[in-house]
Amino acid sequence: MQKKLMAKEKQTDVCQTFCFETGRVNNALSTMLGDEILEETQILFSALADQSRLKILYALRNGEELCVCDIAKLLGVKVATASHQLRKLRDLRILKYRNEGKLVYYSLRDQRVIDILKFALNQIII
Repeated sequence: MQKKLMAKEKQTDVCQTFCFETGRVNNALSTMLGDEILEETQILFSALADQSRLKILYALRNGEELCVCDIAKLLGVKVATASHQLRKLRDLRILKYRNEGKLVYYSLRDQRVIDILKFALNQIII
């Protein structure tokens, strides 16, 4: 019985006849974002799709700087692992860094990333 229901559900989410509404499609196409913007958006969301990177961003949300060693302690990982995550966020132009002697400090490049993170968290916490 359950297999029949599942098979029936799969059939209902696909058009049985291929046709499209020219006006609606043209309207959507006229407002479609360019590939470059969509790629940048994809990069941002892929950066936010990792729990360690989310923790890093949340820790930096108030504009302070944290050393790589601080981030490693925060995440409960080795310095090399923290450094890898930080480098990824830096390469994605989400974080900036500065050297102070042998220490490397990271901070947010743009507060808008935190605005996006806060918005997402508000949707989950509500």
